[in-house]
Amino acid sequence: MRKSERCCGESGTFGVTRPDISTQVRFRKEEELRKDEAALRASGAVGAQEDIKILTSCPSCLQGLTRYNHDLQNGLLEADYIVVEMANKIPGPDWMQEYVRSANSGGIERVLV
Repeated sequence: MRKSERCCGESGTFGVTRPDISTQVRFRKEEELRKDEAALRASGAVGAQEDIKILTSCPSCLQGLTRYNHDLQNGLLEADYIVVEMANKIPGPDWMQEYVRSANSGGIERVLV
């Protein structure tokens, strides 16, 4: 896992109101993603044809990062929320169905407690 300090250029209306600047920010983010991808693959942490997943807590970033889907070496970039990845790993891939079932049978207050 590598932490990225660069913005994706999608915050608020930035990408719409100043696409000239937003595009430059996006290209810098893409350069960083390529460096991170190379480092992860070189270290053996990610195989040559394995997916690379970027995690965020920002809705704007998630939207912006989906634009990178085919920009890396093999086009296998995926973006998701950090909490969704945690939920997929800790309770398991059926966490959403279980949550909905619990909420429907006992109310949302019971699920949150």
